[in-house]
Amino acid sequence: MTQRQKIEALVGLLLGMFVAFLSSTVVSIALPEIIKGLHGTTDQYTWVVTATLLASTATTPIWGKFADLMSKKLLVQIALTVFTLGSVLAGMSTSAGMLIGFRALQGLGLGGLQALVIIVIASMFSPRERGRYQGPIAAVMSIATVGGPLLGGVITDTSWLGWRWTFYVCVPLALIALVVIQRTLNVPTIRKENVSIDYLGAVLIGGGVVVLLIWVTLAGKSFPWASGRSYALAGLGAVLLVLAVLAEGKVLNRLLPGFLKVSDPIIPLRLFRDRTTTLATLASVAVGVALFGSAVFLGQYFQLGRGYSPTVAGLLTLPMVGGSLIFSTVSGSLITRFGRWKIFLVTGGVLMTAGFALLSTIKGHTNMLLVGTFLFLLGAGMGMTMQNLVLPVQNSVPAENLGVATSTVTFFRSLGGAAGVSVLGAVLATHVKDLTLSGLQAMGATLAPSVGRAGALARVQECGAHLKAGIAGGLPADCEEVQRNAFGDGVPTIFLIAAVMAALALIAILFIKEVRLKTMTPLEEQQQQAAEAMAGLAPEESVEVVEAELGLDKPRRGATS
Repeated sequence: MTQRQKIEALVGLLLGMFVAFLSSTVVSIALPEIIKGLHGTTDQYTWVVTATLLASTATTPIWGKFADLMSKKLLVQIALTVFTLGSVLAGMSTSAGMLIGFRALQGLGLGGLQALVIIVIASMFSPRERGRYQGPIAAVMSIATVGGPLLGGVITDTSWLGWRWTFYVCVPLALIALVVIQRTLNVPTIRKENVSIDYLGAVLIGGGVVVLLIWVTLAGKSFPWASGRSYALAGLGAVLLVLAVLAEGKVLNRLLPGFLKVSDPIIPLRLFRDRTTTLATLASVAVGVALFGSAVFLGQYFQLGRGYSPTVAGLLTLPMVGGSLIFSTVSGSLITRFGRWKIFLVTGGVLMTAGFALLSTIKGHTNMLLVGTFLFLLGAGMGMTMQNLVLPVQNSVPAENLGVATSTVTFFRSLGGAAGVSVLGAVLATHVKDLTLSGLQAMGATLAPSVGRAGALARVQECGAHLKAGIAGGLPADCEEVQRNAFGDGVPTIFLIAAVMAALALIAILFIKEVRLKTMTPLEEQQQQAAEAMAGLAPEESVEVVEAELGLDKPRRGATS
């Protein structure tokens, strides 16, 4: 591909990535209205997001492995088609349970897009060149991640559209992306010999992750933490993950029938012998927990904690969009110019940690200018960190391991995001419940002098029933005030946990050894290795190799040269 063809293909890939992330985030700001319209519950609020993250997390390594077996272009188109189908069906949902199921279908396509787009881009550009394009990639992800709520707010507040269009709006963009990719993308398919799909590893990894996240999400609400069901789920998840590690290490092969033996693991354990891959993976998990987990609940703070409409809530995230866009573009260009990346990752980690720490201090009455400043710092850190984390890994692994290494880091980032939404959602639900009870008690004490203890108790019980029935609008004024205070003071707790996770990511980044970025694409690197291997042979050996390849290793007697 020429440079112009690469840029044209990059536009199509980024459009596909934008569609995937936008469709995930455009829903977040509309979730209160969606759950209200489908008569859902507070628990289902979290699962609408978690279902997509679980499905994308479990399938990301499989999509990455498929990239070693067949056309990357075809895989991107399949993933985008699956995602689009899931979006249409989600918009047609008539119950919260149906919506959760179709959101999981969206997640299957999202898992492919978030792995394959990065793999294809890494195939087209050298690590040194890639730095220049990390800016646009990070900008697209950031704009979709943070700008999606703005679009979702406008759609939700527009009477003739409604929340269902938060799912339909991405369909035309997805169709355009399919056409652009079909016309422009033309990367070679470098097939590997004796590569097979590790279905056993996929089932064990996906099953273990899903079971543990279900445990974290339901424990403390559907059943006590210290209960038989809680212990059973935690134990089953741990056993599945231990078996997954044994399977990926090929320890179980001697006990398995032939069709289940693992010959080419989805997540090869040998990758983690490399210090850069291990540390970048740990940092990706922490970043996933912090960013994805906190972003989901930012909409709750603005709408339920501050009383803003969905549209205004989306506008209030613009400082984070601006910070991410500016700093991702600038840092990417400087990485390409100087070939150095660590200083930008470290700076991004510091800004992200500081942004979350400052956001943890806000309350339900904090000045919005101050909140916007904190969000700008967070966006700056996010732009410099989120997407650039995969660059040192791609730079350190051999060309033949590019796909599996990229999908592994992406998998653990998605795993962190899924865990973040589930764990932080459970923490927030418990904290908001405690604050709501305190608020109801305070309301009862205020009402007692005027309506009597019996009247105050009846009003408190009525308000409690309203709050328990749903999480969106339509509440009496005094009940809405209790809810607003609970969410306004409760959501910042999530940012404190996110700050701790961001600090852990920063520590991991500090220990990554910086290696100057390569200037060759993976294909060029493999060609050079082959040329060096040939150059290392003696002249007569080179002739023998060529003759053998041409079937001339046994020349006829008496033949002249």
